[in-house]
Amino acid sequence: MSEQGWREFIGREDLNDWVVLHGGAVAVFRTESMAEAAKLAGALTVVPGIEGSGALMTVADGRLTIRLTRDLWGLEPRHIGLARAISTVAREHGAVADRAAVQEVQVAIAAKPDTLDVGFWRAVLGYEPRADDNAVDPLGHGSTFWMQELDGAKPLRHAMHIDVSVAREHVDARLAAALAAGGRIMDESVDPAHWTLADHAGNRVDITAWPDGWTRSPSERR
Repeated sequence: MSEQGWREFIGREDLNDWVVLHGGAVAVFRTESMAEAAKLAGALTVVPGIEGSGALMTVADGRLTIRLTRDLWGLEPRHIGLARAISTVAREHGAVADRAAVQEVQVAIAAKPDTLDVGFWRAVLGYEPRADDNAVDPLGHGSTFWMQELDGAKPLRHAMHIDVSVAREHVDARLAAALAAGGRIMDESVDPAHWTLADHAGNRVDITAWPDGWTRSPSERR
């Protein structure tokens, strides 16, 4: 696995329905009702290549969410054709893509190299591995837990934080909403890759458009 898969996916101009987050490629399609969302999900089950691909579909009232993979590094060239086919079927069913509704929430557990304990988190949560450093909900409902290895020479100040990944054109609005709700910017040194915010109690969260906006400069984001 490498960066080539997700970089090629993001570079395609015919996949605008899709957002590539740190958990992989995701699309949300709005429908008239839950029944229509379920009907669309049924139609997608016969799209060539989707069976056995690891795709995850979640039906909700007026919405169908589709994740092509559960891990960013699992995106491969074959997913480009699959995503295109899914979008075609969605349009045929009158569904409309909603990039603003797409997000990924991840819990980052920070530790020094000799105290990383991904096995504990997999066991206590009933999660499964998708990579050596993470734990993923097999039902696809809960947030991924990622083990963040810290430099052994640096002090451990915040052992846990939240990562929120959204589409590139919506990251500024999400940041503004968080600040309006009382959040404080703690680190913007890598803007626009991500911002670190904190609530009044000092609990931290990273807001990011990565990797969806990796090729865009601040002046190009809109």
